[in-house]
Amino acid sequence: MIPSHVDDVLPELAPFVHAVQARRPDDGTWCEAWTVRDILAHQAGTAEEMARVLQAFLDGAPVETRGFGREAPYRRMPDSELWTAFLARCEQLTEVAAAAARDLSPDTEVRWTGRSVKAPFFAEHMREELILHRWDLTGDDRTAVQALNEPWMTEHSVVSVGLPLLARGRAGLDLGPEGRVEGRLRTPGMDDVVVVAEADGNSGMYLAAPEGPATIESDAAVRVLLLWGRRPADPSRWHSAVGPQALRRVRTLLSGY
Repeated sequence: MIPSHVDDVLPELAPFVHAVQARRPDDGTWCEAWTVRDILAHQAGTAEEMARVLQAFLDGAPVETRGFGREAPYRRMPDSELWTAFLARCEQLTEVAAAAARDLSPDTEVRWTGRSVKAPFFAEHMREELILHRWDLTGDDRTAVQALNEPWMTEHSVVSVGLPLLARGRAGLDLGPEGRVEGRLRTPGMDDVVVVAEADGNSGMYLAAPEGPATIESDAAVRVLLLWGRRPADPSRWHSAVGPQALRRVRTLLSGY
């Protein structure tokens, strides 16, 4: 059972836990290189690192973010030990996030993965991780679609994670003679998400009022999946009229982590 103080900070933890428990650790997932067990190790490592970085900031001794090698100890654990560790790391993160909410202004900037984020980022990002990786387990079920449709999911992906989300795709993209790729992802009734990569190394992702033709139009849930390099099970949920070359370049840019 998830303690109430953890559920208050991470309401998406319970649906994620139920999805994991309904599967075998060696089951495949929509994240093609990972099994269920791999996702659980990743989540445990992420929760631990966010708690470590935020706690160090609260203690007045900031530390740099470690890379994904932090997951190695969890990958070596037996399944039962990994499960216990994952839940413990999530609880630890909620306690540190609660202390940060009490002691820091919401505008306080903390270093995370080489950039500055606001203090509430840490709990919110764990919530996004739980939603996104639950989708990796379940695909497009009702719970996943409802969570991905939440406006804060789009805002967090764009504002808080936008540049890192473009790094992999930018590195493998042929920018062609124009030296630039730009795409607009549109969801009716919402701001467009604009993604840009340029030959001089600049890239960006931002929200903007709808203008001109969209590269891809979809519901909000599909748009979040596309930003993270995922694909909905039903491709008819997104639409495009820009042609295969332009579409392929934008989809390449949106390769995710």
